[in-house]
Amino acid sequence: MDKRMQIAAAVLAAAMLAGCAEGLGGGSYTRDEVRREQNVRMGMVESVRQVQIEGTRSIVGPAAGAVIGGIAGSTVGGGRGSDIAAVLGAVAGGVAGQSIEQGATRRTGVEITVKLDSGALVAIVQEADEAFKAGDRVRILSDGRTSRVTH
Repeated sequence: MDKRMQIAAAVLAAAMLAGCAEGLGGGSYTRDEVRREQNVRMGMVESVRQVQIEGTRSIVGPAAGAVIGGIAGSTVGGGRGSDIAAVLGAVAGGVAGQSIEQGATRRTGVEITVKLDSGALVAIVQEADEAFKAGDRVRILSDGRTSRVTH
Protein backbone atom coordinates (compact mmCIF):
# COMPACT_ATOMS: atom_id res chain seq x y z
CA MET A 1 0.00 0.00 0.00
CA ASP A 2 1.53 3.33 -0.99
CA LYS A 3 1.92 6.22 1.43
CA ARG A 4 -1.12 8.16 0.14
CA MET A 5 -3.42 5.21 0.70
CA GLN A 6 -2.03 4.69 4.22
CA ILE A 7 -2.77 8.33 5.06
CA ALA A 8 -6.26 8.03 3.61
CA ALA A 9 -6.93 4.89 5.65
CA ALA A 10 -5.73 6.62 8.84
CA VAL A 11 -7.99 9.64 8.22
CA LEU A 12 -10.99 7.37 7.61
CA ALA A 13 -10.28 5.38 10.79
CA ALA A 14 -10.06 8.60 12.82
CA ALA A 15 -13.36 9.81 11.36
CA MET A 16 -15.12 6.57 12.25
CA LEU A 17 -13.76 6.60 15.81
CA ALA A 18 -14.82 10.21 16.29
CA GLY A 19 -18.33 9.34 15.14
CA CYS A 20 -18.59 6.43 17.58
CA ALA A 21 -17.85 8.71 20.54
CA GLU A 22 -21.41 10.08 20.57
CA GLY A 23 -24.24 8.58 22.56
CA LEU A 24 -26.50 9.99 25.27
CA GLY A 25 -28.97 7.57 26.69
CA GLY A 26 -30.77 7.83 30.00
CA GLY A 27 -27.64 6.79 31.87
CA SER A 28 -25.08 8.91 29.98
CA TYR A 29 -24.06 12.43 30.93
CA THR A 30 -21.88 14.98 29.16
CA ARG A 31 -19.08 16.66 31.09
CA ASP A 32 -21.17 19.86 31.18
CA GLU A 33 -24.04 18.06 32.94
CA VAL A 34 -21.91 16.80 35.83
CA ARG A 35 -22.57 18.58 39.15
CA ARG A 36 -25.52 20.47 37.67
CA GLU A 37 -28.64 20.52 39.83
CA GLN A 38 -31.63 18.76 38.30
CA ASN A 39 -35.33 18.98 39.00
CA VAL A 40 -37.02 15.63 39.61
CA ARG A 41 -40.62 14.91 38.67
CA MET A 42 -42.35 11.59 39.19
CA GLY A 43 -44.86 9.95 36.89
CA MET A 44 -46.17 6.86 35.14
CA VAL A 45 -45.21 5.72 31.64
CA GLU A 46 -48.20 6.03 29.30
CA SER A 47 -46.52 4.70 26.15
CA VAL A 48 -43.17 3.83 24.62
CA ARG A 49 -42.38 4.04 20.92
CA GLN A 50 -39.15 3.05 19.18
CA VAL A 51 -37.53 5.82 17.10
CA GLN A 52 -34.33 6.45 15.17
CA ILE A 53 -31.97 9.17 16.41
CA GLU A 54 -30.21 10.64 13.38
CA GLY A 55 -26.45 10.40 13.11
CA THR A 56 -24.02 13.25 13.62
CA ARG A 57 -23.23 15.75 10.89
CA SER A 58 -19.74 16.99 11.66
CA ILE A 59 -17.00 18.03 9.29
CA VAL A 60 -15.03 14.85 10.03
CA GLY A 61 -16.94 12.46 7.72
CA PRO A 62 -17.01 14.71 4.64
CA ALA A 63 -13.40 15.83 5.18
CA ALA A 64 -12.12 12.27 5.52
CA GLY A 65 -14.11 11.20 2.46
CA ALA A 66 -12.80 14.14 0.44
CA VAL A 67 -9.19 13.33 1.34
CA ILE A 68 -9.61 9.67 0.45
CA GLY A 69 -11.54 10.47 -2.75
CA GLY A 70 -9.01 13.08 -3.80
CA ILE A 71 -6.08 10.75 -3.27
CA ALA A 72 -7.83 7.92 -5.07
CA GLY A 73 -8.83 10.22 -7.94
CA SER A 74 -5.32 11.57 -8.34
CA THR A 75 -4.08 8.08 -9.21
CA VAL A 76 -6.33 8.05 -12.31
CA GLY A 77 -4.75 9.21 -15.56
CA GLY A 78 -1.93 11.67 -15.74
CA GLY A 79 -1.37 15.42 -15.98
CA ARG A 80 -4.53 17.53 -16.25
CA GLY A 81 -6.75 14.42 -16.30
CA SER A 82 -5.30 13.38 -12.95
CA ASP A 83 -6.09 16.82 -11.48
CA ILE A 84 -9.70 16.68 -12.69
CA ALA A 85 -10.09 13.13 -11.37
CA ALA A 86 -8.68 14.24 -7.99
CA VAL A 87 -11.26 17.05 -7.73
CA LEU A 88 -14.13 14.78 -8.76
CA GLY A 89 -12.89 12.11 -6.37
CA ALA A 90 -12.75 14.64 -3.52
CA VAL A 91 -16.32 15.80 -4.15
CA ALA A 92 -17.67 12.25 -4.41
CA GLY A 93 -15.63 11.21 -1.37
CA GLY A 94 -16.99 14.12 0.68
CA VAL A 95 -20.58 13.16 -0.11
CA ALA A 96 -19.89 9.49 0.65
CA GLY A 97 -18.03 10.39 3.85
CA GLN A 98 -20.98 12.40 5.15
CA SER A 99 -23.35 9.52 4.44
CA ILE A 100 -21.05 7.00 6.12
CA GLU A 101 -20.69 9.21 9.21
CA GLN A 102 -24.46 9.66 9.56
CA GLY A 103 -25.09 5.92 9.15
CA ALA A 104 -22.34 4.91 11.57
CA THR A 105 -23.57 7.28 14.31
CA ARG A 106 -27.33 6.67 13.93
CA ARG A 107 -28.82 5.27 17.15
CA THR A 108 -31.96 3.43 18.19
CA GLY A 109 -34.00 5.46 20.64
CA VAL A 110 -37.33 5.50 22.43
CA GLU A 111 -39.98 8.17 22.77
CA ILE A 112 -41.35 7.82 26.28
CA THR A 113 -44.66 9.52 27.08
CA VAL A 114 -45.10 10.04 30.82
CA LYS A 115 -48.14 11.21 32.76
CA LEU A 116 -46.70 13.24 35.61
CA ASP A 117 -48.17 13.13 39.10
CA SER A 118 -49.36 16.71 38.42
CA GLY A 119 -51.53 15.35 35.57
CA ALA A 120 -49.43 16.88 32.77
CA LEU A 121 -48.21 14.72 29.88
CA VAL A 122 -44.61 14.97 28.65
CA ALA A 123 -42.68 13.05 26.02
CA ILE A 124 -38.92 12.58 26.03
CA VAL A 125 -36.73 10.94 23.37
CA GLN A 126 -33.53 9.26 24.49
CA GLU A 127 -31.33 6.33 23.50
CA ALA A 128 -32.82 2.92 24.17
CA ASP A 129 -30.35 1.97 26.88
CA GLU A 130 -33.00 1.20 29.51
CA ALA A 131 -36.26 -0.75 29.02
CA PHE A 132 -39.55 1.03 29.73
CA LYS A 133 -43.13 -0.18 29.42
CA ALA A 134 -46.55 1.33 30.00
CA GLY A 135 -47.37 1.43 33.72
CA ASP A 136 -43.75 1.80 34.92
CA ARG A 137 -43.23 4.33 37.71
CA VAL A 138 -40.41 6.65 36.56
CA ARG A 139 -38.46 9.78 37.40
CA ILE A 140 -37.81 12.59 34.95
CA LEU A 141 -34.61 14.49 35.65
CA SER A 142 -34.41 17.94 34.03
CA ASP A 143 -31.76 20.64 34.22
CA GLY A 144 -33.50 23.25 32.10
CA ARG A 145 -31.83 22.11 28.85
CA THR A 146 -32.00 18.33 28.90
CA SER A 147 -34.34 15.80 30.42
CA ARG A 148 -34.05 12.06 30.84
CA VAL A 149 -36.31 9.29 32.09
CA THR A 150 -35.04 6.74 34.62
CA HIS A 151 -36.54 4.08 36.86
